[in-house]
Amino acid sequence: MKLESALLAALHESEGIGWKSIHRIMMHGQLHEGMISYGVNDWRSCGLSVEQANKLSKRFPSSVEQLLERMSNAAGDSAGHSRGDVWKLTNRSKIRIITALDDQYPERLNSMSEPPWVIYSIGRAELLNQPGVAMVGTRMPTAYGRKMAGLLAEELTRYGLAVVSGMARGIDSAAHEAALTSGGATIAVLGAGIDVIYPAEHRSLYERIAESGLIVSEYPPGTKAHPGFFPRRNRIIAGLSLGTVVVEADARSGSLITADYALEAGRDVFSVPGQVTSPKSRGTLALIKQGAKMVTDVQDIIEEYDSWLPNRAPNTYNKERQAPHSSLPGMDSGLTNDERHVYHMLEQGPGSLDELLEGTQWDFGHLHSVLLSLIIKKQITQLPGAIYKII
Repeated sequence: MKLESALLAALHESEGIGWKSIHRIMMHGQLHEGMISYGVNDWRSCGLSVEQANKLSKRFPSSVEQLLERMSNAAGDSAGHSRGDVWKLTNRSKIRIITALDDQYPERLNSMSEPPWVIYSIGRAELLNQPGVAMVGTRMPTAYGRKMAGLLAEELTRYGLAVVSGMARGIDSAAHEAALTSGGATIAVLGAGIDVIYPAEHRSLYERIAESGLIVSEYPPGTKAHPGFFPRRNRIIAGLSLGTVVVEADARSGSLITADYALEAGRDVFSVPGQVTSPKSRGTLALIKQGAKMVTDVQDIIEEYDSWLPNRAPNTYNKERQAPHSSLPGMDSGLTNDERHVYHMLEQGPGSLDELLEGTQWDFGHLHSVLLSLIIKKQITQLPGAIYKII
């Protein structure tokens, strides 16, 4: 790591020094070796407060030294550690620091509001500059939302585009999983330190992405997740991507913040339509009203990025893999209108026979016939207690 980058990274990790403070320092002049021995007045001349200047004058020299040592040292001997400790040691040794002064820093981030001064990564750092599309949505999706996220993510990777998301529950994890399963590239942007897995149940997903994709964060190692970090994280998701697809979101979803960041940077915003009666569709339908491009199949996205595509035709990762799906589930699957009606009801979640009778207002015989036909066509399955759900 070159000295200027180390100085910037050390400032980034200094307590009480935020984005705007670093901006003042950067505007004051080029980072140089003499800053390591700056006194209070020197830091004050860079536009910092008395408190900030006092802290930096005392702690900055050791911060730079510790950072350089951290980057040069190996993980160390893992003997005697638990599996979890070994995992942490191994992955911390793989952390790469990329600053805004480095050639590897992704150019697309520079057009964002307050681009991160430093990003930490584990995995395939080259993906930072690969064309990608963000996919975001609710943490509590319906079966329809989860299915659409998976279909679109899988098909996007076949064209050589990386799928970018936030490794949250719901739509994020469905998109990452589909990209990994298809053998494609995916980037997870965290709202915590690069070595902090949140939510905890996504450890396996985190490890798979670290192995074959890329984990990214602007927060130093060890930083715990905090609610205020996630909106900031969303600007990086949008910034790394050519466009953002919102799959399913309610009216107050954090996914809409990602869409706002994309619009602010002049990037495309896409929205997958859903049932007008579903609360999970209020945000996506509102985006369409506001001018977001409606997505019913992957071609609605692909046609916007013809010149960016690494693969002009979709890759086939497996000879047995089917061709990309062309439309929303249930729309062109040989279903009758009544079958489609029940299918869409179940997209909102599993339903009991009584709930379906009430929702359709059909007689028992007709509903039973429609349900049986959907089961035969392998669109739904019956669970114990006369509960039905989409396969």
